[in-house]
This record gives sequence, structure tokens and C-alpha cells, in this order.
Amino acid sequence: MSHPIEDLTPAQIVAELDKHIVGQSAAKRAVAVALRNRFRRQQLPPADRAEISPRNILMIGPTGVGKTEIARRLAQLARAPFIKVEATKFTEVGYVGRDVEQMVRELAATAVRLVEAERVAEVNELAAAAAEDRIAEMVLDALEPRSHHWPGLTVEGEEPDWAEIEAKRAARLSEIRAELAQGLHQEVEISVDSEESAQPFFQVFSPQGTQEMGMDTQDMPGSPFGQTRHVSRRIRVKDARELVIETEAKRRIDKSSIIRDAVDRAEQTGIIFIDEIDKVAGSSGSSGPDVSREGVQRDLLPIIEGSVVPSKYGPIRTDHILFVAAGAFHMSKPSDLIPELQGRLPIRVELEALGANDFTRILTEPRNSLTWQYQQLLAADGVQITFTDEALREVARLAVHVNFKTHDIGARRLHTMMERMLQDLLFQAPEVSVPKLEIDMNYVKAKLGWVETADLERTIL
Repeated sequence: MSHPIEDLTPAQIVAELDKHIVGQSAAKRAVAVALRNRFRRQQLPPADRAEISPRNILMIGPTGVGKTEIARRLAQLARAPFIKVEATKFTEVGYVGRDVEQMVRELAATAVRLVEAERVAEVNELAAAAAEDRIAEMVLDALEPRSHHWPGLTVEGEEPDWAEIEAKRAARLSEIRAELAQGLHQEVEISVDSEESAQPFFQVFSPQGTQEMGMDTQDMPGSPFGQTRHVSRRIRVKDARELVIETEAKRRIDKSSIIRDAVDRAEQTGIIFIDEIDKVAGSSGSSGPDVSREGVQRDLLPIIEGSVVPSKYGPIRTDHILFVAAGAFHMSKPSDLIPELQGRLPIRVELEALGANDFTRILTEPRNSLTWQYQQLLAADGVQITFTDEALREVARLAVHVNFKTHDIGARRLHTMMERMLQDLLFQAPEVSVPKLEIDMNYVKAKLGWVETADLERTIL
């Protein structure tokens, strides 16, 4: 993205989404407006800002049409904390109402990691320079320990000339830095101190059986980042650089300010994507209320309406978190959700089912298209592959055929088709003698032609 998100109009946001997602213009417009509204709200005086609530979104459409990808790319554009949760996890055995609050805590943790990464990037240049100095000192200590001094600088029975020793050391350090820059001493082992999370594990018994869980020591008093311990490891210089840079960067950032900024970002710009919301909607054909499903909806309601959730980083207000819910709704309808929850998802967007033409575009147009991904993977083994337009149209047609004959999983079917088609090549690539290969119609028919006549109900594809 060439411009910060605050400089983008809704039309430009849609254009950015178009680089990664094919079709679904109505959904893109809805999320673009929602994102722009968040920026508009931030420009208002604090008193007015507090009175404007987010316009939560309900996406309706079959699986594999881009619902999750739209929400994920939206969060990337906004540089906002983002998490995805499955509504079905809240219907499992052993569910209790407070489980829904965990998604807010996960959002806060994501915000902390996001802000910390940004702060580390800000000081990375200084940290890299300091890391080079530190590594040079450790290499010097490994090659010429301080306790040995240097020959000719001490006289028996006299106090060592520490000034001369330090001057000699400084000159040698300068030489070591230059040698490291030339790629020397990469195999020298040095002792590196690093921080590790010290979270004990214990076993608990639940309706799902015996499980091993980590004790959340980050909720204990002390560091907001939890209990840590310092560990010293012997490691080669060539493997130590990134670790030392990371350690030096973390020394230069204020952890308490990270927590404050992360909580604010989670509250003001966080996005929670709730997938499979239709699985907790009551079916219109059911003979009685489903306590578990309706109970989940009622537990979600105060979170979406706006409440305070306690977390290890302090209380998190959910009033201005943007909630994007999505579901196929092929066994239920949005109107099967409880009225209060429907009212908190005012923007309704219906995503369209994808056809062969859409599949063909998905294979080539997005920046991270499947064809590009396989080309990069095989290039690592020295094999260059290209695809003819005719071949890609055939793959798309066969994917639609398989979706029609079995379960329609949308564009996800393309992953299966491409993997099956290129499986032999991926296996043989390290030893193949042909550095260039064109995937044409004949190749596709040879590898995938059987799907048109196979009993797809009995075939794993």
C-alpha cells in the first residue's frame, strides 16, 4: 500500500482489496465504508467520539467465497488488531458463558504483539548497531579472555596498566568488527543471554478428557508481560545475530507504554471476526429452543453491545470494537438469530457464489495467487513452471464440477485441485532434469481428467 489507510477513500480501500480478492464488490464496499467511518470517528472531539458506535457487519454467503479474507485484509489495511474465532467453539461440551470473553483477551494480546513489533521496528537500526558491538565483544572474549590480559602489558608484582589494557582492547574490538563485517568468525561460539517465558504446565480434567494447560503467570503481579527468566545459551555467531538484535531492541522500548497503547488500539480499532455465526442460530424447523445455541447468542450480546472484559493487561472496553460476523446460513436464516443480536449487526452483506470465470481469475489475479505460490515453491528447486490460459480455465471448470457433485467449498477447492495436479512434480522437483515446464491442457487432463468420470462421493478430493 503506497498511502496510509487514513489517506484512502472508500473507493481506494476497495481498490486495495481488489488486489487480493476477486469479486464480492458489495461486501468490499460495506467494509470500506465501515473502515472509513472508524477514521472519521477518530477525527471528532472525544465527547462526540464516545457517542458513535461501530456499524457491525453480518456477511452471508457460502463457504470459500472470501468472507474471512475480506476481514483479514481489512485488518491489514487498517494496521489494526484482528482475530478470528469460530462461533461453533462456544457450543462445545463444557462451555460456560465467560468463554466468549476470551476472544476480547486474545484481541488485546494481538494488539500488544502488534504494538511491540512496531516499537521494535522503530529502534531496529539502533539495536542492530548495538548488537554488532555486543557480538564483537563476545567474540573477543571468546578468542582472547579478559582474564588473560595481553602479553607484554603486565609486570610481575606490579598493578596492571588498566588504561593501556583497555586501549589495546578497544583497538582489537575495532579489528573484530571489521572482520565480522567481512564474514569472519561466523563459527565462533559465544554465550548469549535471552529471555524466555516461564509458564508452568499442569493437567486438568474436563468433559473433553485430560488436558495439559499452561498456567497464565502473566496475570500474576509484576511485569505486564508475565514471568520471564534469563537463559544463557552457547550459539554460533552466524545464528546469534537476530537473537541479539531482538534483545537489544527490547531493551530500548518501554513495556508499560506498549501495554497502554495496545489496550487503546484494541478498544478503538480492534476487529473481531466471528465465523460460522449461523451455527448458533436456531433453526426455523426445530420443535423447541436450543438452549446451547441461544445461550451462546445471549453471551455474545453484551460483548457486541459494549461491556468491560478483565484481562491481564487491564480492563478492555468493547464499545468500539468492530465485530464482523459471517455464516453460510444454508440451514438457517439471519432472522433465526435472537432479535437483540440482529440489531447489533445492522449492515447485512450477501456474498455471491463463485463460478468458473471467478475461479480462473482467482488462479491468476491476486498478488498471492495459487499459480504464483506454486511457481515460487518450485523455483526454490530450480524448476520454472508456466501455465497456459487454457489450462487454468480447465482447472477452474473441473473445480466447479467437483463442487457441484460433492460439497461446495468454494474457492478452497482450487487448493485441492492444484495440489493434486502438481503433486508428482512437487515430489520429483529436486531431481527433475527439465528446468522449465509449461502446464497446458494436456497436462491438466492427464492429471485431473479422471474427476469427470470418478465416483466423487467415494473419492477424497
